[in-house]
Amino acid sequence: MRNIVAKYLKGDQVIWMVCLILGMISIVAVYSSISSLAYKYTGGNTLYYLFKHGFMLVSGFAIIYLVHRINYKYFSRLAQIGIWLAAALLIFTLLLGVNINEASRWIKIPVINQNFQTSDFAKVALIAYVARMLVVNKEKLSSFKEGVLPIMIPIALICGLILPANFSTAALLFGACFILLFVGGVYIRHLLLVMGIAVAGFALLLTISSTFPDLLPRAATWKQRITNFDSGDRESNYQIEHSMMAIQSGGLLPKGPGTGDSRNYLPHPYSDMIFAFIIEEYGSILGAGVLILLYLIFLFRAMRISSLCERDFGSLMVIGLSLLIAMQAFIHMAVTVNLFPVTGQPLPLVSMGGTSIWFTCLAVGMILSVSRTATEGERVRGKNKVKRNYAVA
Repeated sequence: MRNIVAKYLKGDQVIWMVCLILGMISIVAVYSSISSLAYKYTGGNTLYYLFKHGFMLVSGFAIIYLVHRINYKYFSRLAQIGIWLAAALLIFTLLLGVNINEASRWIKIPVINQNFQTSDFAKVALIAYVARMLVVNKEKLSSFKEGVLPIMIPIALICGLILPANFSTAALLFGACFILLFVGGVYIRHLLLVMGIAVAGFALLLTISSTFPDLLPRAATWKQRITNFDSGDRESNYQIEHSMMAIQSGGLLPKGPGTGDSRNYLPHPYSDMIFAFIIEEYGSILGAGVLILLYLIFLFRAMRISSLCERDFGSLMVIGLSLLIAMQAFIHMAVTVNLFPVTGQPLPLVSMGGTSIWFTCLAVGMILSVSRTATEGERVRGKNKVKRNYAVA
């Protein structure tokens, strides 16, 4: 059995196992938490959402498998197309996308009638493109104008197009790119300049939105979430208040699946607040502890893959994509325990979602593609070393 798995599932076996465990946790947690959603929209048919979510996970793992079989060098070339395709899709979404709660984040895929959040694709495309540009401009990074600015323009463009509808995703993506720039060799003084420009630009945007509210409708929501954070106002912190109630109810030890009452009062227990719901049913030690450990293992193994990769592009791409997934996971957890303002970020590979699962799986597949190539290269080098030693003998 182990040989069969190793034959078809190449790359880092630990990451494969982490993703499979997260998927199994997701199936159980989502099925246990969707009763209120099912009664609201399907007359109590929870199996509809279970099968729908199961299909997204299974197809997501198929994406991981297909992508991890591709040589990662092609992602560098595809990133050149992907970055401009992402920009075009984001513009289309802002102008003609599906608008929910004053935010145009989705476009509807006609055939399967599935909402597609274009920022999910843009995140993966931008990370791959930044990794490529850091390699291409490696000798010019000492110059801000010639080396750093050509990389910052696409970052500013993509994050700026995501920002009007989804501040948290834009900030998360900018943060991952910022760390990637640091790892890629951009000078500290240039990074400080970038940060200063970003802060000044955002402050100017908020000032303009105060004068012209219709220009950026979501700005009022951002301000409200920041000012309400840890304000003690139970009315304004409705989501966090009920999240903390669910966590307190969970205690330290597990109660078991199906025992959580927060599905009846916790907003979005199957997506935005699934971490709190899992703690309620499985306790802080097993529920929270296992999830935190899994994401830390994922990040550690990804960093190991990065260190084994001989090419800078693969190494940087793995760092960027793994940071994006891990940062999103820990921000989701921080929100549910009231350490961070409400963001609406799903828990990767666990929260019930649509195409966000597919693009998380795309990122995992790209990481495993680098891992597969690095592992096979290491094996070949080992064989060659043995042959050389034998020839000498």
